[in-house]
Amino acid sequence: MYKVLVVEDSLTVRKIVNKLIEDNPHFTCDLCEDLAEARSALDSDNDYLAAIVDLNLPDAPNGESVELALSHNVPTIVLTGNFDEFTRAQLLDQGVLDYITKESRYSYLQVSKLVDRLRKNLTTKVLVVEDSKTSRNHICSLLRKFQFQVHEATDGLEALDVLENHRDIKMVIADHRMPNMDGYELVKTIRHERRMQDLVFIGLSATGDSVLTSKFIKSGANDFLSKPFYHEEFYCRVMQNLESQEMIQTIRDSANLDALTKVYNRRFLHEKAEELFANSTSRKDVIVSMIDADNFKSVNDTYGHKTGDMLLQEFAALLKDYFPDDLIVRYGGEEFTVVSVRPPKVYLSALSAFMDAVRTTLFTSHKFNITCSIGVSTEEHKCLESQLEKADARLYEAKHAGKDQIILRDLQQKVS
Repeated sequence: MYKVLVVEDSLTVRKIVNKLIEDNPHFTCDLCEDLAEARSALDSDNDYLAAIVDLNLPDAPNGESVELALSHNVPTIVLTGNFDEFTRAQLLDQGVLDYITKESRYSYLQVSKLVDRLRKNLTTKVLVVEDSKTSRNHICSLLRKFQFQVHEATDGLEALDVLENHRDIKMVIADHRMPNMDGYELVKTIRHERRMQDLVFIGLSATGDSVLTSKFIKSGANDFLSKPFYHEEFYCRVMQNLESQEMIQTIRDSANLDALTKVYNRRFLHEKAEELFANSTSRKDVIVSMIDADNFKSVNDTYGHKTGDMLLQEFAALLKDYFPDDLIVRYGGEEFTVVSVRPPKVYLSALSAFMDAVRTTLFTSHKFNITCSIGVSTEEHKCLESQLEKADARLYEAKHAGKDQIILRDLQQKVS
């Protein structure tokens, strides 16, 4: 859980901000009504994700609360009743994240939205591609202020290497004019790679050319900024593009995720299979496991379907812990599928560790143990359906042979 410091002399405003922030289960607030309380809170605990501070307090009428929060390197949002363009510009230049006036309920929603964005940014990787060291350092500094994980490259070719080594990068911000491969060629190359179709790409250029802007957008860029830009506009573009992409992902997830367990459903499994079985090189590395929670019917009969649902949720969560880089699917009922392209020894070791964890875990509020049975197919197959059938047949053998075991290839070898 992340902590947010709120420094505000108005009890009503404190209550509003506290309610909106703590409605999000990721956050808890420390509330201070003046500078003295804020100083005490920061001196005793500096581990705050953000500070939301009023500009004018009874014991700090000239923005001393902002200076205090910034001096402790806490990302700071100013929430004030007065709008002053000069003060706003001055504070943004000093390093505050935003200057928001208490105009309406929307103002407070802006604050809570920004705090949650900071939380998400902690795990959001951005690649900055710029050959000018000065410009690159400036952009990276702006991004780090908003808690992004930042990677750097000096041209398009180096950027492609970084993207290959860090496949979880979500956004690329690239200048147009660069040696070896410019930004325009980079975005075209990225959009030809299927795995990078969802990457957010923002182009930059010091050339105020509207034709260049349209070329970037038509080639797959999500947005384009002319340099020099004001940092507030830069942040708005970055945030809006990320939020749009996250909204698209949410829509996809609603179609691809199992509603109960939040792992993928069969629809997504068959969609993903097209990639895995597209050629013989990738096909031969595929391992398919069918995993079934033993005696699930007796859990429903003894404790009821609500407990049965809770068991499936906890079982799926355990699968995520042991197979974080693999494709996990709820195949139906209490049966799950794990598809992996890891080396067989590494994957089978994780499978054995998972079985041990299932045996020792106390599931649901009723604190009972269960076991599971697993069928595995590591042989090369021409299609997913064939490999699923083989793994499912071995799962049936594991059930028939007494449950709580793994049936592999190699003449029905058993490992437990």
